[in-house]
Amino acid sequence: MAALISCGMFDVVLGSRILGGYALKGEMPLLKYVSNRFLTAFENILTGQKLSEYHTGYRAYSREVLLSIPLLENSDDFIFDNQILTQIFHWNYRVGEISAPCNYNKDCSSINLQRSTIYGLSVLGNSLKYFLQKRGWQKYRMYDAAAGGKLDLGSTMTIQNVSP
Repeated sequence: MAALISCGMFDVVLGSRILGGYALKGEMPLLKYVSNRFLTAFENILTGQKLSEYHTGYRAYSREVLLSIPLLENSDDFIFDNQILTQIFHWNYRVGEISAPCNYNKDCSSINLQRSTIYGLSVLGNSLKYFLQKRGWQKYRMYDAAAGGKLDLGSTMTIQNVSP
């Protein structure tokens, strides 16, 4: 993922559990799979993109992307990942995908049904906001280049290795 960004091919790279059929091979729960496919289809229609999956946590971003979009205008909850993607689309950054195997087992972390439902509804709302913003029918601060909320990392960036 880092190589695809550092060579300048993409600004953002997503690891997709859908490419290569890894979601079902890795025993993703059927309800989660169907929900993921429905939300992804809806998002592709409203954003005009052709991603295989929007709901992966396996992502890499260029430094330019992280410093140029108003990340602090986004939620602190699960919907953040979806909001940052629509911001990336808004500013025409290049997004690539690679296949990413997955393994769902009893020890895997997952959000419960209530939080998943809230997330799904938030995804639908976020996609609609992007659609309205792109057509000039509404204005949202998260798509305002002059908005505050940008990261200020100065000239250095620290990478912290966190062990489980």
